[in-house]
Amino acid sequence: MEGKASILVAEDDDLTRELLVKVLRRDGYQVVEAADGADAMSLLRGRPFDLVLSDIQMARVSGMELLEQVQKMDREIPVVLITAYAEPGTAMDAIARGAADYLAKPVDVVALRTTVARALERRRLTGENRRLRSEAIGKKTLIGTSPAMLELYKQIAQIAPTEVTVLIVGESGSGKELVARTIHERSRRADRRYLAVNCASVAEGILESELFGHERGAFTGAHSTRLGLFEEANGGTVLLDEVGDVPAKMQAQLLRVLQEGEVRRVGSSTSTPVDVRVLAATNRDLNVDVAEKRLRADLFYRLNVVTLRIPPLRERGDDVIALAHHLVARHAATLGRPIPEIAQETLERLRGYPWPGNVRELENALARAVAMSQKSVVLPGDLPPLVLGEGGQGERQPIEKDWPTLAELERRYISRVLERTGGNKTEAASILGVDRRTLQRQEQEDNR
Repeated sequence: MEGKASILVAEDDDLTRELLVKVLRRDGYQVVEAADGADAMSLLRGRPFDLVLSDIQMARVSGMELLEQVQKMDREIPVVLITAYAEPGTAMDAIARGAADYLAKPVDVVALRTTVARALERRRLTGENRRLRSEAIGKKTLIGTSPAMLELYKQIAQIAPTEVTVLIVGESGSGKELVARTIHERSRRADRRYLAVNCASVAEGILESELFGHERGAFTGAHSTRLGLFEEANGGTVLLDEVGDVPAKMQAQLLRVLQEGEVRRVGSSTSTPVDVRVLAATNRDLNVDVAEKRLRADLFYRLNVVTLRIPPLRERGDDVIALAHHLVARHAATLGRPIPEIAQETLERLRGYPWPGNVRELENALARAVAMSQKSVVLPGDLPPLVLGEGGQGERQPIEKDWPTLAELERRYISRVLERTGGNKTEAASILGVDRRTLQRQEQEDNR
């Protein structure tokens, strides 16, 4: 901003005003001068300024009144006040009313330059923070420059413009839904609807109606005809998240959509043509589901035209650092706070943790950290105890001492996460990278 910033100088002492204007213009600023507060007020109403430098004691309109007017117009314009009275009370009153800084007469040239530069830099940073907050609140986006992510970007760029069905494979919390949305936004269908459904989180009876729709009177409570997801997204894209959980009786209906491009609503004897691009996502090995007859082979082949593998966060190296900065900015924006820095030690803790819940767990951890942080920097103590490796580990026997089975190790880890979340299964499932129903099944198996 230096060299280009516009500064309004309001000073009724000719000699002082001449000095201020001369120094600031020599430093490259665009300077407009006003001989008193009233003239300064008129100039402010006529054009914007990047900074106002004003004497406090002026005829007709004082510097304090000028400060108040600037605050009403644009609170981000810094106002530096000059006083002939260097008493602390005057300075503190100016700052309390919103002044960016103050200078005492006689004005020291070095102090003038330093104070003006500092105020303009503070304004620049405020604007940058606002821009970052605006971007952070906006839509989510894929972040990372690790080799695995660069390969993923390349694959997305290649397949997005096509019409092929894509199977997105990755652990829970790794960003499968975000990849699906990115494919849609880069496709020829980007201006049409994008709809997603988690097949694991919807009860079987409801899922059928959710996907294919139903006719009026098809079942108790069906008081009107309802379009399913495929009809609602006609011309656009549908994501079937956790597609491996689609019940067996619905798999034939789904196959009809993929093969014939038509759906049959529940309770209807006729089919309706639909034009949708289908994307599917799973955190399971669908080859195993096919081998064990839980998934139709012909459906699997239709879904698996192109496979995209989303790398888990532990394989993405320093991407966790870039993600951390992005997520902290977004959560700070949501809370309406300035974007805090992240301490180097905090970054090292984030880099060293394995993130079993992937990006979703990282997002939850940083949401907590931003909310807990009492300073302008995120410290290690703001992170969840689990990330810090705390939580009563000393009371447990080290793994190398008792060599538990994988099943036992999984049971212990689930127990520890539930303990840390106070028994909140939804939060625990998010951290573990599984859906709530899977967590409940695992608990039931452990209790048998």
